[in-house]
Amino acid sequence: MKFLKDWLFNEPSPSHGEIFAALDIGSSKIACFVARSENGATPKVVGIGHQLSEGMRQGGVSNMEALQFSISQAVTAAEQMAGETLHRVTVNISGAQLSSQAIDIELPLNGREVTEADIARLQAQGQTLAAEDTMAQPMELLQTIPVNYSLDEQKGIRDPLGMTGSILHAHMHLIAAGFGPVRTLATAVAKCHLDIDRLVAAPYASGLACLVEDEVDLGSLIIDMGAGTTSFAVFFDGSVVFTGGIPLGGAHVTNDIARGLTTSLVQAERLKTLYGNAYESPQDERELIDVPLLGEENDPDNVNQVPKSHLMRIIQPRLEEIFELVRTAMEQSGFNELAGRRVVLTGGSSQLPGVREMAQSILDRQVRLGRPLRVARPSTLSARTNNSFTGLAESTSGPAFATTAGLLTIAMQPELASSSVTSFSSRSLNTGDTTLNRLGLWLKQNL
Repeated sequence: MKFLKDWLFNEPSPSHGEIFAALDIGSSKIACFVARSENGATPKVVGIGHQLSEGMRQGGVSNMEALQFSISQAVTAAEQMAGETLHRVTVNISGAQLSSQAIDIELPLNGREVTEADIARLQAQGQTLAAEDTMAQPMELLQTIPVNYSLDEQKGIRDPLGMTGSILHAHMHLIAAGFGPVRTLATAVAKCHLDIDRLVAAPYASGLACLVEDEVDLGSLIIDMGAGTTSFAVFFDGSVVFTGGIPLGGAHVTNDIARGLTTSLVQAERLKTLYGNAYESPQDERELIDVPLLGEENDPDNVNQVPKSHLMRIIQPRLEEIFELVRTAMEQSGFNELAGRRVVLTGGSSQLPGVREMAQSILDRQVRLGRPLRVARPSTLSARTNNSFTGLAESTSGPAFATTAGLLTIAMQPELASSSVTSFSSRSLNTGDTTLNRLGLWLKQNL
């Protein structure tokens, strides 16, 4: 029972540096990264945990209890590896519930210097305007990001601090999500005895982790292909200027395979992973694959053999639909030209063979796969940096973990993602007595 006592009452173990944690909650997996920064050195990832996601569907909570169990399993694995007890995490929001809005605000200066208080005042005004605009449809403001400033006649200023003028203008990008989904997800995390420092749009986090300096400056579109949703963001002139999402992802491809081949979801996922491709090749018509029949997976003699090409004909239309919806959303956004000719694909579903070529054909842009490049950037996104990830194994340094890496970046430098609600506390969300809840959770996991 010593382990139970330690688990219930354990306080953060003493460390020689500051601890940061990111929690990526997706429809197929939940991942937790813990990093430690010591004496200004390059931050090092010291804890990694990931778990099959249960209780999430298309970016929203579908089963609260199952989700709590999955979160606690991933966080516990990361805690044990890091030798730390986590209390605060930075969490992602993805999917079609993301909305994007650009606003302009001005502040009279009367010939004095711009101060940090002025910047904060502009940001507060932006949050107030966003709250007024979302009265008809309840939304939760996630980020208020200054895109650029102008001072009198001078435009395109990234950091006006210390400059002198009469009127300071700020062009801001507001990212919001549906109030209900955000609060439900926050409650699920809080019931795992974790406070949320920030909720961050998933494609923005992925962009922070994967984009190189020129892609951030010259314009690029990052597409985060998850299991339940596909989210995307446009970066231009050193900042994110647009975000969006659609309620389709890799899990829909798996569902199509299961229905089309009359097999289980587990077998459909296996077939997609082993044989899947976005395009059909000539030899696929001659190659046969074994498809276990639904309800008879344990009988090796009772399988259906189909041409491999049949699998591709199921996969291809769904992937085409995803990229066509992204293309339509971009054309309607008004930011299609700012995105330039560059697309970066991230997320677990982007790793399917042929996806890159399909995206390049449908979106008519150059496409590459994005992998986490760094833990943190300086305060301006386009500033030069040589910081790189340390401590990530090969299995957790691919496109599937781009969002987790970006969340860790924001956990370490929260100024990259200012928010109207900077913390969701487990206490403020009325999750009950912490010790008793921890006891109940431990019993569910271990007995």
